[in-house]
Amino acid sequence: MQPSQPAPTGQRTSRLPRGARRVQLLRAAQDVFVAQGFHAAAMDDIADRAGVSKPVLYQHFPGKRDLYLALLEEHVSELADRVAEAMEGTADNRARVDGAVGAYFTFIDAEGEAFRLVFESDLRNDADVRAIVDRGTQACVEAIAEVIAADTGADPERALLLASGLTGLAETSARWWLPRKGTVSREEAVSLMSALAWRGISGFPLVDGEHPTA
Repeated sequence: MQPSQPAPTGQRTSRLPRGARRVQLLRAAQDVFVAQGFHAAAMDDIADRAGVSKPVLYQHFPGKRDLYLALLEEHVSELADRVAEAMEGTADNRARVDGAVGAYFTFIDAEGEAFRLVFESDLRNDADVRAIVDRGTQACVEAIAEVIAADTGADPERALLLASGLTGLAETSARWWLPRKGTVSREEAVSLMSALAWRGISGFPLVDGEHPTA
């Protein structure tokens, strides 16, 4: 995701269709929220970043919090979709683990650092923010748990627990790796962490009683 480019000082952007303007405002808001955090950011900063007047900004979003929640919904859904695609795109469980871990690394390594809004928000005590993040986390965990339950016969609660362990490993390792990616490539980092996860999860028997090859 490319960061939006601010208009030159004093220059306003031309009229855009409503949908395109909304996207532009969200990208500008993301730049400001990532750089300053929710509490320090101001609607003036976001309007300036987008190259629009504050009335134009308020036509689309009644307030700063509405902007933040819209961004959060967008990026939480993006991560959940990536994990779901990793589960649905293949029947090979080793590849699924690679895909799930890779989804977190791709999300966290994306330009614009949107992951900070999801995992490092200074608004995380807000009930609506917690609800959106929890809903996204649950979607990721459930997508993985469904595969675990189907392949191992694990009951739903145990499958969900195993899936939450995998997502926790992926998120934590990707965030730890990001500032150090000059020493370990993304590909190697994903390979290392998915190998670690696979060594554990592949030890659970399949429904037919066989064990997958580790």
